[in-house]
Amino acid sequence: MADLTTTFIGITSPNPFWLASAPPTDKEYNVRRAFDAGWGGVVWKTLGEEGPPVVNVNGPRYGAIWGADRRLLGLNNIELITDRPLQTNLDEMTRVKRDYPDRALIASLMVPVDEDSWKNILARVIDTGCDGVELNFGCPHGMSERGMGSAVGQVPEYVQQVTEWCKMHSNLPVIVKLTPNITDIRKPAQAAKDGGADAVSLINTINSITAVDLDSFAPEPTIDGKGAHGGYCGPAVKPIALNMVAEIARTPSLSGLPISGIGGVTTWRDAAEFMALGAGNVQVCTAAMTYGFKIVQEMISGLSQYMDEKGFATTADLVGRAVPNVVDWQHLNLNYVTKARIDQDLCIKCGRCFAACEDTSHQAISMSSDRTFEVIDAECVACNLCVNVCPVEDCITMEQMQPGSVDPRTGEVVQKDYANWTTHPNNPGRCAAE
Repeated sequence: MADLTTTFIGITSPNPFWLASAPPTDKEYNVRRAFDAGWGGVVWKTLGEEGPPVVNVNGPRYGAIWGADRRLLGLNNIELITDRPLQTNLDEMTRVKRDYPDRALIASLMVPVDEDSWKNILARVIDTGCDGVELNFGCPHGMSERGMGSAVGQVPEYVQQVTEWCKMHSNLPVIVKLTPNITDIRKPAQAAKDGGADAVSLINTINSITAVDLDSFAPEPTIDGKGAHGGYCGPAVKPIALNMVAEIARTPSLSGLPISGIGGVTTWRDAAEFMALGAGNVQVCTAAMTYGFKIVQEMISGLSQYMDEKGFATTADLVGRAVPNVVDWQHLNLNYVTKARIDQDLCIKCGRCFAACEDTSHQAISMSSDRTFEVIDAECVACNLCVNVCPVEDCITMEQMQPGSVDPRTGEVVQKDYANWTTHPNNPGRCAAE
């Protein structure tokens, strides 16, 4: 069987599934239950410096987006960093690491952009025996208004400076958690690397308002008639997270920078996709909050079976395998052409493909009087919208066409040979000969 043991920046865990810094990792009780369920590591809920206490709201903390079956797609939270005393957290971390020496235990930290603040908290965290620290430069609400969280992560100079302080005042591995609330994720990633970071983790939550109550006219979750922007996470953010992970992994100047992937990981497939795009491990939050800690057991068994089928001996065999296939648009093969094909045995004659193509695409699907739907090859541009709106899996598929292929009904060539195609200098979608 495949060995899921993962070594990430020198930190070994029995599998690549870590719990992200969040409510599930807020206290010793939770973390022990998580480790007993099988999680390979935990990033403890973000710690702050001693001083004025952090006070969370005592009303609803989450807003949600559901699918048609009420499956949770996205979660917006307005919770702050831990509101428990620093020493209480440190004592609990010490006990947990003592009792689970084979599991990864990472301390998430957030203090003001002040060298002494970072120096002081690092000195206390080191004594817990934790395996590393994660610098929370991502939180987009509450703490960012205080000059922390994403307020730091959006300024590369701050990212580099704080990272340098942490490397100076600690011998622990440093993971920099990046905010997605920025135009170009590569800039703070480069700053983290320049500051000496051992790795980056991403993405943190996306700044959001999930809904507005149309009776009280306040954002949800609503606290005494008012609402605030929060951090969005869950399956809905996975595409954004995958892209940002890939952007870092395929940037030459960031080559070799380890990545911990975060954002909507719910199944083993999600984890495998992050790892194929360059993540050395993954962190999970919303899935655990939705289904409980034991969901990790399905992730472990699924990833193990997949790796066996692929012949991968270790997780390192999977990491980064998709990165060479992520290219800029102008490097896509314009000689590759597909056409939609409708399986009449599977078709339930709902007409969604026809309506979508007729009204919003290229009028490439015909409908007969008995509601038989067929693709008009000469008009099909292979956009695959029909595949995505069809409610029956595999009813509509895309078939590759060879150069010179002819539509048997019209006699028209449906796959022109662009052997001499060169990109137009001002428009990558046009031929230079046009």
